[in-house]
Amino acid sequence: MAHLLGAENIHLAFPTKEVFDNITMGINDGDRIGVVGRNGDGKSTLLKVLAKRIDPDEGRVTYRGSLRVGLLDQGDVLDGELSVGEAVVGEMPEHQWASNPKVRDVIGGLLNDLDWNQKVSELSGGQRRRVALAALLVQDLDIVMLDEPTNHLDVEGVAWLAKHLNERWPKNTGGLVVVTHDRWFLDAVCNFTWEVYGGRIEPFEGGYAAYILQRAERDRSAAASESRRQNVLRKELAWLRRGAPARTSKPKFRMDAASELIANEPEPRDRVELSKLATARLGKDVIDVEAIDYSIEGRKILTDVTWRLGPGDRVGLVGVNGAGKTTLLKLIDGQLNPTAGRIKRGKTVKIAILSQDVRELDEFHGERIFQLIARERSTFNVNKKEVSVTQLVEQLGFSQAQLQTPIEDLSGGQRRRLQFLRLLFGEPNLLILDEPTNDLDTDILAAMEDLLDGWPGTLIVVSHDRYLLERVTDNQYALMGDGKLRHLTGGVDQYLSLRAASLSASSNNHPTSSTSNETQSSTAGVGTPAKPALGGAQLRDAQKNLARIERALEKTSQEESVLHQEMAIHDQNDYAGLAALVERQSKLNEKRENLELEWLETSELLA
Repeated sequence: MAHLLGAENIHLAFPTKEVFDNITMGINDGDRIGVVGRNGDGKSTLLKVLAKRIDPDEGRVTYRGSLRVGLLDQGDVLDGELSVGEAVVGEMPEHQWASNPKVRDVIGGLLNDLDWNQKVSELSGGQRRRVALAALLVQDLDIVMLDEPTNHLDVEGVAWLAKHLNERWPKNTGGLVVVTHDRWFLDAVCNFTWEVYGGRIEPFEGGYAAYILQRAERDRSAAASESRRQNVLRKELAWLRRGAPARTSKPKFRMDAASELIANEPEPRDRVELSKLATARLGKDVIDVEAIDYSIEGRKILTDVTWRLGPGDRVGLVGVNGAGKTTLLKLIDGQLNPTAGRIKRGKTVKIAILSQDVRELDEFHGERIFQLIARERSTFNVNKKEVSVTQLVEQLGFSQAQLQTPIEDLSGGQRRRLQFLRLLFGEPNLLILDEPTNDLDTDILAAMEDLLDGWPGTLIVVSHDRYLLERVTDNQYALMGDGKLRHLTGGVDQYLSLRAASLSASSNNHPTSSTSNETQSSTAGVGTPAKPALGGAQLRDAQKNLARIERALEKTSQEESVLHQEMAIHDQNDYAGLAALVERQSKLNEKRENLELEWLETSELLA
């Protein structure tokens, strides 16, 4: 395996902090490296050192021959006077870039919603970020370094980027280094993980799941004082092993050790207990969205949406940009009124929203973190245990020294963590998280998920972070861009399949040039050959069967809701009765899984 890049005995210090202390590492052909670590520990600085944008105080970085290295930095700024096309392909003639499959794939995956002639200065921050990513990916590079490339991509865009990178850098070809908090992306793309902490870099083989396994083993043997941190890691490892079989097939070593680590680890959430607590706090009714429409300036955003949320429901919401996700949240919260239909909120519902921009903290200009926290409250209940605010603050990554920080000096990630704490202090029973993962590192995300595991309310999460959605929610829904809300019985994978089918149908219904068709098909992110379409009686039978399965799934969902209510009010000392209820739940789970599998198989026939 060819060696591409080497960094030897790197030492780097800033005036107030030592960043790296005598670190040595290298990148070989075929390495796809994910870089993780806490915010501020030097992940972005590491990329700049390796790309020779920052010179270390000691040591050196060497490249093999005429190595071509590209870096997407969070601070990169494009020339605002350039058009989108000029920023991406420069002065390359159209016939040249249009005939290049790699360039067409990048444009279709990242820029298909942008005007090619629009000035960069007229774009939003997220759009400019996508243009910068596209401009890097169209180049012929040996090593690509990406700093938080998924921050402004939706679920579909993240899936496309993972597919593009895997196809572009197959085994023993080139190198990739990526800093990201997106744990699904790390598992989908990376075959090595570097953890940056304490001025050092520790390498791990495999993606995020493998990293968590090895780190849990390391921490278990390190010291008993790490017990709290280990518990969070073990819980996440247990979820990785039990809840995501497709992902955990990636680390193909030490599976026996993983099983031993989680042998006595309970499920992340006690759903029966949480359902009981949620029912007690919320009552029977939470949110009933009944046949609502919403229009703005003559354009329909939502059409005939019906959605019922009960006590303890944990739902994720995905959809293309502009499909109406944030609008639906504002309608639920009462910030907007529907054009038609109605939204009924339970009498005891107390809503709290973690917004995308966290502007709520602006009113506390001049205050320090500890002053704000002291005014909010002194204790908090988690899993029926009283926990001090100091413990919560430490769990979400604030040290005692940081409590003296003025609120206006907080970073984006720190502001998000502090606002999340403030929401929990208010003890809401309906919590809405709108893109909660922005600016947060993987450790803080795991800690946030750990807190949510013991939180007994109704939860709505809007996020492009697929890992988070699968980790903290039990059901996912999608806004497909047609104003309709759809229940994703097959989860995020189903959403991506539906989007791919929709884009393919749109391309077939509106044929353009061959180049345009190829570009749109690349956006779909699937490489499977087209299946012959069903016709006549076969098509009608498949459609009827799909409708039957959806009715059966709806009925099963209703039966589960009734069963959960029975469990919540059942006498906890009646062990025989509880055993019977658990047996009913087991049978319903099996029935639902079989129906979902049948639904996916039938949907593939109709796709």
